[in-house]
Amino acid sequence: MLADKDLVSIQEVRTKVEKAFAAWQKYRTYSQEQVDAIVERMAAAARAHSKRLADLAVEETGYGNPKDKYIKNLLTSDWLPRRMRGMKTIGILRELPDEKLVEIGVPMGVVAAILPTTNPTSTAIYKSLISLKSGNAIVLSPHPRAHRCTCETAAVLYRAAVEAGAPEDIIQCVNAATLEGTNALMRHERTAVILSTGGSAIVKAAYSSGKPAYGVGPGNVPVLVDTSADLDDAIPKIVAGKSFDYGTVCSSEQAIVAHISLRDKILALLKAQKAYIATDAQKDALGKLLITSNWTVNPNCVGQAPTKIAKMAGFEVPADTSIICCEVAGVGKQHPLSAEKLSPVLSLYFLPDFNACVETCYALLKFGGLGHTAAIYSNNDARTREYAMRMPAYRVLVNTPSPQGSTGITTNVFPSMTLGCGAAAGNSTSDNVGPLHLINIKRLAYVARKPEEAFEMPLDYNVATYPAANGASADLAIDRSVVVAAVERYLASRGLAKTAESHSCSCDSPQAPPASVSASVVDRFLARRGAGSSSEKAAGGYG
Repeated sequence: MLADKDLVSIQEVRTKVEKAFAAWQKYRTYSQEQVDAIVERMAAAARAHSKRLADLAVEETGYGNPKDKYIKNLLTSDWLPRRMRGMKTIGILRELPDEKLVEIGVPMGVVAAILPTTNPTSTAIYKSLISLKSGNAIVLSPHPRAHRCTCETAAVLYRAAVEAGAPEDIIQCVNAATLEGTNALMRHERTAVILSTGGSAIVKAAYSSGKPAYGVGPGNVPVLVDTSADLDDAIPKIVAGKSFDYGTVCSSEQAIVAHISLRDKILALLKAQKAYIATDAQKDALGKLLITSNWTVNPNCVGQAPTKIAKMAGFEVPADTSIICCEVAGVGKQHPLSAEKLSPVLSLYFLPDFNACVETCYALLKFGGLGHTAAIYSNNDARTREYAMRMPAYRVLVNTPSPQGSTGITTNVFPSMTLGCGAAAGNSTSDNVGPLHLINIKRLAYVARKPEEAFEMPLDYNVATYPAANGASADLAIDRSVVVAAVERYLASRGLAKTAESHSCSCDSPQAPPASVSASVVDRFLARRGAGSSSEKAAGGYG
């Protein structure tokens, strides 16, 4: 009898979250020194197994190539931990004597880590390291097509962590991951925060879970090649970025946008870098192949070699082809190749002036890459800064391959496999996500001033002019008869008005009763507000 896969997955999730939470109860008491020693041991183990895990990822998923998967594993197991060394995440983070403030790092708890199929081992290393660096436990939910390589990566990290003194169960990996199981993980009461990497549906589910979440948006990275650029430097870098792991990184270049005067030289340099320039017919075939009818990327083409993609589209390219290039006339649904492609296929735009180039880059980002990444090759800093100011992207890279620049290999942005796209893309951050996103900061705040020293009151401030401040209304005259009449009319409209003759009053007031119940109510209200007539106030008002 076959078991229900979703039920099995949900039960596994529940068990493993509880185990991770119990482990975190111990781990949350560890010092910064203990945490750092554990992270260093995990990173060393990941480095030792990086090549094997890269091979396993390509073997299982069929996406990308082992050489570049290996580089991504080294990014997360070597460069990332080096950048985290000395970073304070536990206990006192910093003291500000002049401000009389002390900032204290507090871990969140159990991190729910949703993994992609495009970068299954490098993302597992990255999320595990930043989670434990910030004092948290982690439960990894692999993509179903990459569960074996992801869980093997988790096992390598877990063994190293426990050997270094981490509590047992601090790292968990879901073996029978399904969509329902992943949703159960994100919504579990013990889950503190979600790190979601994958398609737009799973990112949306993370943000809809009711938990704090870090998700990312799609990338449709434009690369503006300015007339001031060194083309002999720029074009090889663009090809290196676009061909990296066969385009599986979401910050891979998607289009070159350049002045028309540069067209011939750019095409010549592309060919020198083994790029294949497609004909119009081949371009149309590629558009139909790579982008589905409902405007998603064809999963069968993600991270495939250019030779294979060409064959799938019905034509042949040389065996040593690095990328396939297609000249495209516009941006939008009538131009499928203007979308993100997640493969080594690059669009080309040649336009009449700098402003037209900038506007096309803007349109490409609006068409499927809002908030993510843009790049420019330029030696004109004024134009570079104008481009940066106008682009709706939170990583604007200068004179560097885009995947390597956005993830922190060739730039000094924080090394990360989760690149936030900000509010424009519905993301909670525009940062490269790191350990400091996985802690809360407690502030110990000593008294710094008296209340009256905080700010100056206006010179014309007078308590008497603010009746709400002292409960009195010195300048407000209320006509009692008008208020009584209004109340009588309201009661009459409800059939509730009663005169004093029909009203039995149990009070022993020495004063004469009001003419009606409504008058009595009004008088008591006015007395409480201090708004009776002068004679009434002198007599002490109505009780």
